[in-house]
Order: sequence, then C-alpha cells, then structure tokens
Amino acid sequence: MPRSNISAGNRLIQLSETQTKWMNESQILELISRQQRFRDITDIGPQASVAPNTQPAFPTTLTHQAQVQPLLSQVSEAIPRSVLTNFTTFTNRYYNNNNGKKSSAWLQDTIKTIAAARVNVTAFAHRFPQSSIIARIEGTSLNNEVVVISAHQDSINSNSPDTGRAPGADDDGSGTVTILEALRVFSQSSLTPKRSVEFHWYAGEEGGLLGSADIAKQYKGRAVVADLHFDMTGFPATPPAVGIVTDYTDNDTSELVRKIVKAYTDLPTVDFTCGYACSDHASWTANGVRAALPFENQYVDGNDNIHSPRDSLSTVDFGHLVKYVNIALGFIVEVSDAQ
Repeated sequence: MPRSNISAGNRLIQLSETQTKWMNESQILELISRQQRFRDITDIGPQASVAPNTQPAFPTTLTHQAQVQPLLSQVSEAIPRSVLTNFTTFTNRYYNNNNGKKSSAWLQDTIKTIAAARVNVTAFAHRFPQSSIIARIEGTSLNNEVVVISAHQDSINSNSPDTGRAPGADDDGSGTVTILEALRVFSQSSLTPKRSVEFHWYAGEEGGLLGSADIAKQYKGRAVVADLHFDMTGFPATPPAVGIVTDYTDNDTSELVRKIVKAYTDLPTVDFTCGYACSDHASWTANGVRAALPFENQYVDGNDNIHSPRDSLSTVDFGHLVKYVNIALGFIVEVSDAQ
C-alpha cells in the first residue's frame, strides 16, 4: 500500500454506530486528548456483517487440556520483561511519525529472532509510516481457516502525539509482549495446528483502529475463525480479575475465553462493557468475524496512566501479564485444533 500523508486532508470519523463526521487532524487529536473512542473509516468504506452460516465452526468446550498444560510451564516473565524494556525506550510509537516506523521495524526483527523457524513474519504496509506485523504458522488440514491473536503496537501521548513521551508500557506494550510470548512458546513446541494461526501487531490503533481496519478489509471473504485481542494485560485491579468485554464482541467466543481463564489461571472473570470502537477487535466484528477481548481488569478506565509519560515499565505487573499468555495459548490450541 503506498505511503502518503494520512493527515493531509479531512478524514471520515465514526463516533458511534449512527454518527459519522469529516474531521481534520486537529479535530481528531482533540478526540484523542478527550479519550473519546472512534473509528477512522475513510479508507475502508461501509462494512456489512457476514451471515452467521459463513463462519467456520467454533469450539464450545475445552478438549485440549493435555496439549495446553505442558505449554504453560514454558511461559516466562523474563522474556516479556526484556522485550518491553527495550520497546518502551522509543520516545513514542506514534503511528504517523518516524518513531512509529522505527519501533515497528525493531519489533519485527525481535519477532523474527524469538519465533521458531516455522513462523513466517511479514510487514503489512499502510498509508502512514508505521507498518503492522503478521506472523503466520501454517495449518495442516484446515490451513485456509485462520485463527487471529492480536494486539496493537503503537503508543500515543494524547497531549502531544508527534513529540510527546509515550512509553506505552501497558497500552499496549503489555499486549504486544503477551502475544509474542504466546508465539514463542507455541511455535517452539511440537504441536501442529490444523487451522493456520496468525499473530497480528496492529499499527495505528490510537488513530482510529487504522491498521486493523486495513487488514480486516483485505481479509474480507477469507475464513477467519475468530480474533482474540489483547489490549492491556499488565495493570490488575484489586481484587485481580480478567475483564470480559461484552459489547462489540461475540458471545460464543467470550464464553470460550471464560472457560479458558478458569482452566489455566487462578483469576475470576468479570463482565463489563467497553464502549464503541474501544480497540481493534471492533475492526473484525464490523466485518462479521467473531472476536473477544480479555482485559487486564474489570474497569475500562482502570489504568489512568495511559496516553501519557506515566505509562511506564514500572507500572506493569509481569506476574499478572503472563496469565494472559496462558489465556492466549489455551485459545490457540483449542481453536486451531492443535495436535
């Protein structure tokens, strides 16, 4: 996709299911500073939901405990901590500047270093400097069907997006290293998925779900089984719990996640609503693809450090974070039917 100045003209911004508005860059930045959720739909156009009977089959019970349990002992706090320590040294990872471009290139190289040889890692270019990253493990008998595990890699200082300090340790460095650790453990195991598994690190989430929207549009018509999205996994509340987002998500997928949390963590689940377009899972649900979002706690605004210099490494609880690696691994093995 050719690169261009995405902020050169007005953008079509969707503020709710029924409200859209053409806005310039300063108006969009004002939305960000107010923490208002929105989708930038300029480049994707109208999206119609896919009929339920076109969706691939989806498991409703846990049948792969014998395959999942040995993986959990391989999960490490040290590797996510090391990666996130380096990832937060960029001034920011703003999708529309050179920091976002450089941080994405660094992350892609890191993924290639950590993942096993059977993983194919590629960049997905957008109309802005930062690229998304896709790491794919090929399936066997159902390789045309895809299970997506995702996070977003960009960070933003809501008061000064281009130059302000935004380490983005929790938002969403925590999700970034969560799915990277799940990729490392699964790809280095002896398990082979029947369905293909893709790990996505989206660019431009903070700009209105830009990266995931481009990818979901390109995947339209493909057999995407479900997206399990991790946006913030390192900041527990008291008492700790896994928040299950119940709006703009799929009930069956969320219910499977509840079962996985119970089986492979010591945390309860608490349902809550997140609001319109609160993260990249919304790009998939807008295209009729199942999606779920297990959140770091039971409060949508539980971490008030985000989008500021305070979202630093010192705020991340890695003991809590690795429980979400367990969730990712359980989901991957069950939904891909790994043997």
